[in-house]
Amino acid sequence: MPFPLRSTRPITALFGLALALSTTAAFGQPATALWHSDLAGGYQALVERSDALQQRAQSYCAAPKEHSLETVSEAWEEAFMAWQRVRFVDFGPIEQDNIAWQLQFWPDSKNLVARKTDNWLKGDQPINAAALAADSVAAKGFPALEYLLFDPRVRDGKQALPHARTCELVEAISAQIHDNATRLHSDWSRFGSHYQSRAEYEHTTVSAAMHTLEILRDKRLAAPMGLGGKGRRNPYIADAWRSGESLEAIEATLRGLQTYFLPGFLQLMQARQMTPLGEQFGLRLNEALVRLDSMPDAMAPLLKTDDGYRSLQLLYIDLDRLATLLNGTIASELGIIKGFNASDGD
Repeated sequence: MPFPLRSTRPITALFGLALALSTTAAFGQPATALWHSDLAGGYQALVERSDALQQRAQSYCAAPKEHSLETVSEAWEEAFMAWQRVRFVDFGPIEQDNIAWQLQFWPDSKNLVARKTDNWLKGDQPINAAALAADSVAAKGFPALEYLLFDPRVRDGKQALPHARTCELVEAISAQIHDNATRLHSDWSRFGSHYQSRAEYEHTTVSAAMHTLEILRDKRLAAPMGLGGKGRRNPYIADAWRSGESLEAIEATLRGLQTYFLPGFLQLMQARQMTPLGEQFGLRLNEALVRLDSMPDAMAPLLKTDDGYRSLQLLYIDLDRLATLLNGTIASELGIIKGFNASDGD
């Protein structure tokens, strides 16, 4: 039986690459100027999507008979994917106050998201911004909200939405996501002059993309596939497994690299007289996106069959070729030495 595919959308990746090439050639801006401008757009999209999420959560909880829970779930997905598209940025304002962890606590091998969120549902402490801010990052952000919206333990339980306490928690978490997104956008704008004045941020930005591709390949895809480690297939260690959006989230991160990283990267490669390598990276990125466009949103069904698993293996090969090109040949030519990253984990 074929797996349901995500809704049909035009393949725009090749056009995006051509546009990136023409844009950088036409304007000749420094790479950091392009990156700063493009990422400002990405953070603005996160602000807008998270605002819509907060508004829909408030509207639903105020009048659940007039507003569908599905509209809140859809808004969660749109905001979460906006976050995935800028998730590769691991420097600058995102480093302050663990904002990345506040937006997405992952990996969660001990199921802390469910445990910490359940503590709020079962407790009688007031639910407000200050109390939530003082709690663990596992009870905040997109995963905690995903648990409340999608997990059967909540949806089929006594405190299923629109239960009053669950609604309070959904509204509080949604508001905090929006607050963090707004702060990120504002801080990124203020970060601009410093970012563009220091040449080392060229390497920092490329290193962020390098690390992101390693995480995509090794943790977000290979680990659930059972490649390495204990060798067992386990969809529950993928991110966004509760909502069935694990592969859609991977695509969103690659789409973010294409939209917010690639134009500045091509400009950098052009300035270093390495345009062919930059174009090769863009084409390989496009290949991975085209493959993902033909796959379902969820990873779990693909892990259950031989045909499904083979499709994941082909995606792994795409990501491996992409990561090897950037982290190997290109990094070497640019003189980038990979170092430790705080999000590498244990």
